[in-house]
Amino acid sequence: MELNIWLVYISVISLLLFSPGPSAILCISDGVKFGYKKAIPTILGGALSALILMTISAIGLGAVLAASETLFLVIKLLGAIYLVFLGWNAWREGAIKFPETNTNTSVSATYAAHKLFKKSFMVGISNPKDLLFFIALFPSFMNSEAPQLPQYIILASTWFCLEYLFMSVYTGLGAKMAPLFNNPRPMRWVNRILGSVFISLGSLLAISALFGKRL
Repeated sequence: MELNIWLVYISVISLLLFSPGPSAILCISDGVKFGYKKAIPTILGGALSALILMTISAIGLGAVLAASETLFLVIKLLGAIYLVFLGWNAWREGAIKFPETNTNTSVSATYAAHKLFKKSFMVGISNPKDLLFFIALFPSFMNSEAPQLPQYIILASTWFCLEYLFMSVYTGLGAKMAPLFNNPRPMRWVNRILGSVFISLGSLLAISALFGKRL
């Protein structure tokens, strides 16, 4: 995999992981209730579900490559459009409402690592938007003329490491970050900045797919 493509991939997924979704909100909530160390199963559950969805996407991508190069190009373009769509949605978003947490509840009475892992895994694996994201994103960074497995390993391991890092930040600083996300004014500017970058990256990927193999 070419270095410039990998760096763009890192930029895209970093922005996506920074944008709070269901898994991030769950990490913040569990971080507030249990603290970072006890909420590590929550982080791992979401990361594992992402790896499974990536594998499903990669298997489907292999079938597409075997069927048609033109179809592969169409999927790349759909991926670029999807990023633009995410950018537009980010522009429209306001504050994020987190579930209520009862800080007076005894942690020892409610905490169970396997339950946190299972809940986080189910949140990630049952979200159809996540599967759509992986199906749409991967082709934009894959070279159809190069071996697929090494590319998949690089993309998947990069995603896992960055997701663990970002979700760790959300978990560890959850109590301090939640009031910020519930404030519409700063979140509006954060979403608009993220939305603008998503739209720019989606446009870049579309141009790359149509006019050249190098970004």
